[in-house]
Amino acid sequence: MLILAIESSCDETAAAVVRDGREILSSVISSQVELHRPFGGVVPEIASRDHLAKIDHIVIDALQKAGVGLDDVEAVAVTYGPGLVGSLLVGVCYAKALAFGRKIPLIGVNHIEGHFYSVVFDNPPIEYPALALIVSGGHTNLFHVPEEGKYKIVSRTRDDAAGEAFDKAAKMMGLGYPGGPAIEKLAESGDPNTVKFTMPKISDGRPDFSFSGLKTALSKYLKEKNGGKTQTDEFRADVAASFQYAVVEQLAATVARASKEYPAKTLIVAGGVACNLALRDSMRRVADKWGIPVYFPSKHLSTDNAAMIAAAAYPRFLMGMYAGSDLTADITIRLQNVEEDPAISKGRVRYRI
Repeated sequence: MLILAIESSCDETAAAVVRDGREILSSVISSQVELHRPFGGVVPEIASRDHLAKIDHIVIDALQKAGVGLDDVEAVAVTYGPGLVGSLLVGVCYAKALAFGRKIPLIGVNHIEGHFYSVVFDNPPIEYPALALIVSGGHTNLFHVPEEGKYKIVSRTRDDAAGEAFDKAAKMMGLGYPGGPAIEKLAESGDPNTVKFTMPKISDGRPDFSFSGLKTALSKYLKEKNGGKTQTDEFRADVAASFQYAVVEQLAATVARASKEYPAKTLIVAGGVACNLALRDSMRRVADKWGIPVYFPSKHLSTDNAAMIAAAAYPRFLMGMYAGSDLTADITIRLQNVEEDPAISKGRVRYRI
């Protein structure tokens, strides 16, 4: 069966057609990076306006590239949260109109669950229980997944997300936006042992993440060394490598700590920051130590995309867990067990008009 999926939670307008939750027939993504680059980050009003201007063209393009029409689509899936409310509403309203007009099921998907399912296209089937690190510009969370559709939050960030920390660090160093790729490229020629950034300590003992302290430490270091202005290429590379090392080591250490309480058969690392090669190398070492596989999405599927939304929607379609006409954007929704998802119509109504 074919699912048409839409993703518009932040600054990518995306649509995809996926067969049986695993075969990508098309995946179209329109990035807004150039629009937001002058501001050093995403401007919500600009993002939502650009989604509104592009979404119809992106969906049509996805259908054409898949070689199918709306009559061939059996369900419409859409990200309904978390994210920027204006951006989310563009996707949700468009998806509802398509589903209502075609009289086919509408499936609301949590954006974070979409990232979890982004690994299914390029890896063997997930063995449960699994540990899933979802790390991006807006999210840094570690989940224990005992079986498909069941999620328990193990660790979350207390402040900045890891990707956000990279963006802010890059801005301090004059590297531009987006910061993650810029930091990674510069760090390739740097020495990660140049600056000893202290790892944060969580006072209540929970295995959570915290990146604001690293950001503050970087700011102080730059000011102490040269008034906040980077000088030589070597200096910039060493600082970038040291900062990247501190972020990656905190992620790896927290995952390793959580694994003692939540043994897993599969480690999943997904989200935009999962593209970072240093993080991938570190997570492979963690997984090798446990003797389990680690699954990453391809680069195309690491950033926000609609194919992952279709993959997450597929099991819901099989279980008849559809959304109703009251589906709307929810910027605060947390990932929870499928049967508890508020996007499912009360009484699990099979939404067919």
